[in-house]
Amino acid sequence: MSDHVPAWLKKELPNAREGHANLTIARMGSADLLNKGGFSLKSAAFVNGEELDPCFTAQEEDAVAPPLEWTPPPAGAQELVLIVEDPDAPGDDALCHWVVWGLPPQKGQLLEGENPPRVGKNAQKNSEWLLPNPPAEDGPHDYVFQLFAIDLPLVLMPGASRAQLHKEMEGRIVAAAILTGTYQHQDDSEEVWEDDDDAL
Repeated sequence: MSDHVPAWLKKELPNAREGHANLTIARMGSADLLNKGGFSLKSAAFVNGEELDPCFTAQEEDAVAPPLEWTPPPAGAQELVLIVEDPDAPGDDALCHWVVWGLPPQKGQLLEGENPPRVGKNAQKNSEWLLPNPPAEDGPHDYVFQLFAIDLPLVLMPGASRAQLHKEMEGRIVAAAILTGTYQHQDDSEEVWEDDDDAL
């Protein structure tokens, strides 16, 4: 576990804390890759650094992943990869909520609740959007949506782990963009923390 959040990343995070050093973007990104060529990520459902609606969390039944949209990546991109992590979860790694790849290297979007082309295993070993559900006694958790443009098409099968995806992405990232939503639990249920055994 690192306790050092890179200075370039602190500028992009609304409220950088120690755990943010464990995000994929902190480990695999760099100042020259973040927002390269104007590459950016946003959502019609929340503003960067603001709260996620409960309809995207475990607070509501039939909750789904929020909508996302992004600008075109720089030249050389062959595929887009999305990783969503909670850096405020306990443990030596950011809790993995969503692992998505197979997104075309162009301006695009994921609609609310849309099934992405390929989805890997989250922290609970399920291939789906892991609903934010932090412990009731915790303050707000950050959920950091990280979009990476890479310079080769991935051959990973659906259900691959975050660690497997990291291995394929190593040295292949041409641009990155991030978006942060927050959530603080509103009832008495607790998030089940599970270690990603394959995590880096």
